[in-house]
Amino acid sequence: MNTPAHLLVMRFSAMGDVAMTVPVIKQLLQQHPQLTITFVSDVKFSALFDDIPRLTFFGADIHGKYNGFAGLIKLFNQLKQIENITAVADLHDVLRSKVLSFLFKASGKKVKVIDKGREEKKELTRKHDKILKPLRTSFQRYADVFNALGYPVNLSNKQERIKLGVNNSIEALLTNRHQTKIGVAPFGKHKEKTYPIEEMEKVIAALSACNHTIFLFGGSNERLQFEAWQKVYPNVINMAGRLSFKEELILISHLDLMISMDSGNMHLASLYGVPVVSIWGATHPFAGFYGFGQNPSNAVQADLYCRPCSVFGNKTCYRGDWACMNLIAPQRIINKVDDIIK
Repeated sequence: MNTPAHLLVMRFSAMGDVAMTVPVIKQLLQQHPQLTITFVSDVKFSALFDDIPRLTFFGADIHGKYNGFAGLIKLFNQLKQIENITAVADLHDVLRSKVLSFLFKASGKKVKVIDKGREEKKELTRKHDKILKPLRTSFQRYADVFNALGYPVNLSNKQERIKLGVNNSIEALLTNRHQTKIGVAPFGKHKEKTYPIEEMEKVIAALSACNHTIFLFGGSNERLQFEAWQKVYPNVINMAGRLSFKEELILISHLDLMISMDSGNMHLASLYGVPVVSIWGATHPFAGFYGFGQNPSNAVQADLYCRPCSVFGNKTCYRGDWACMNLIAPQRIINKVDDIIK
């Protein structure tokens, strides 16, 4: 297809899911020079799409101005005013995007929707008779939508190392720090996706003793825990609430390594080719949410008959002992770090 085209692409939801669209979008645009994209997502994720040629980010305040059904109608009326939209890619397939897709289809636009493989994921996570096999990744599922629109994506699973330009705030953090720079994002959205905090402290203590610089990433509600670690362990720096999202991305791009749960920070580090030691509990890389370009051997997980019990980690451990996390020894994580940075 050689005629100019303008795709409207929608993906809302959590930061990690939106971040996973970025490598696919970049490769799509590189392979189709005639293509332009308007990407619609939560306004707070705009920094993920900075400096992508031929992409315009439309930030939608989905919890304010565009909340509810009336808000979706308002959002649709805004989006349909964008000139020369030739087709719509729904990379989410939830109620919000279904409504918008229906309205675009009714207005005559070609619309294609992601196949999330919900039945396969149920078979992977059910309590009995699991079918334990790797499913199509989210990256492949995103690419499938563009293929269906007539824009095939040859999806390379390689991510080049990218270091974003630093501003004064980031330069001050990096200046005179010759040690290995390790990011640690120790929390997940759910307990089933969070390594026990007392065990993570052992990891941080060991890395601090090796004179690595450790940057702690998390939300403002985790700041007190980070501050406590910062007081006890040398070279540990609390980053919670200190930087804008854009500045966090810049700092992450300059790390030598990230340690994270199955969470958004794994995907943010992956965008810049930063190796990630990821820790998996109730969820599993087989569900298709592993970091783009990451080495599968860097996933730390316990081999248990009950795993995975959930796609997103939002179901309480039915065993009640959270063995999937509690059986992972801190030394396993430390060994992975050593293997990568040696």
